[in-house]
Amino acid sequence: MTARPGTRRTAAFLLLAAAWETAARAGWIDPFYAPAPSRVASVLVSLFVQGDIWRHLEATLVSAFAGLLAGVALGMLLGFAAALLPGVAELLEPVMILLNAIPRVILAPLFVIWLGIGLASKIALALILVAVLIFFAVYSGIKEVDRRLVERVRTLGGGRRALIQEVYLPSIAAWVLGNLKIAVGFAFTGAVVGEFVASTRGLGYLLQFAQSTYNAALTLALIVLIMACALVLFALAERLERRLLRWRYV
Repeated sequence: MTARPGTRRTAAFLLLAAAWETAARAGWIDPFYAPAPSRVASVLVSLFVQGDIWRHLEATLVSAFAGLLAGVALGMLLGFAAALLPGVAELLEPVMILLNAIPRVILAPLFVIWLGIGLASKIALALILVAVLIFFAVYSGIKEVDRRLVERVRTLGGGRRALIQEVYLPSIAAWVLGNLKIAVGFAFTGAVVGEFVASTRGLGYLLQFAQSTYNAALTLALIVLIMACALVLFALAERLERRLLRWRYV
């Protein structure tokens, strides 16, 4: 019987961890630069046992979720406006293309200057990362709507409101939900990067502290925690997509 992909991935991960642990204990690698997985796990457990990690985790998740919700709302609003109003598209599309072309995380220091080192700058960075993604999902989704369907609705007396409710929203639902998993990752990235640049709490702040003290074990523990949080959020977004778009998986 062929093993499932998840089983093979788990086995490969455990094999890599065992090889890493063996090499560290045998002295083949310097624990200062690459501490053994058991040491990383010990540091990770101690973070939760001490309890201080919870306020940092809360700060990152609040920033990520607030940025995600605001970014989705703003991206949809701007996407609709650009798709339905040619004059707005002429102004917005070049700006969005420019923002999409550059690594938007470079805006983090600017948001810190404008909004300070609190949650606002982290939410703003997460928002801009998500909003650009959702803008293009909505804008492209509306542009891909069959024009014959639009003309039929107009022929039957439907106005712009009817088009939005009965044609455009159902059409872009798959586009937006399909990009939601990516948007979740972007929002989490924005929150962590914003904290890394300047903050007093959050996983990014702890990561910056670990880097400044050359604490490889703490750095790896935080990376593992950040990856775990991202995977959980990704799984939740995927479950939401499957629930709302059940017809695609029948």
